[in-house]
Amino acid sequence: MTDTALSSPAADRPASLLPWRLLSLLYDFFPALALWMLLGAVFVAVYTLSGHAERENIAPFSAWQWALWACCWGVTGLYATMSWRRGGQTLGMRPWRLQVVSLDGTVPSRGQLWRRYAVGTLSVLAAGLGFWWALVDRQRLTWHDRASGTRVVRLPKP
Repeated sequence: MTDTALSSPAADRPASLLPWRLLSLLYDFFPALALWMLLGAVFVAVYTLSGHAERENIAPFSAWQWALWACCWGVTGLYATMSWRRGGQTLGMRPWRLQVVSLDGTVPSRGQLWRRYAVGTLSVLAAGLGFWWALVDRQRLTWHDRASGTRVVRLPKP
């Protein structure tokens, strides 16, 4: 290999972790789904105990449903941020050896992690554009990486 090949801009770019990120997101959907079902059961119980008929559904676009969605978003955020804060990994990140760290390599603050989660949510709602951005970004960072001052690194095999 020549010196020019080693010093090319492509050689300085980190590897794209997009496929592993998407796989970890798919894995993390399952614990989030379990949390949503548990929270939904609590909401149905409270809804019924508040005087609604036993077989009455929570109406679409009602205050109850908006509160349920907000609570689902919040409990998923707690799962993600607590996992990232504790060990840098969610359950879905462990098989792929991915870890969230600050840009300087330290443990991110709670504020950074909540910012990461909020911007990541917007990224997913925008058809994943924030994730796809990593394919063109010079440092392979997503929108939520940039907004929060964090990055995802791939750990070496044990």
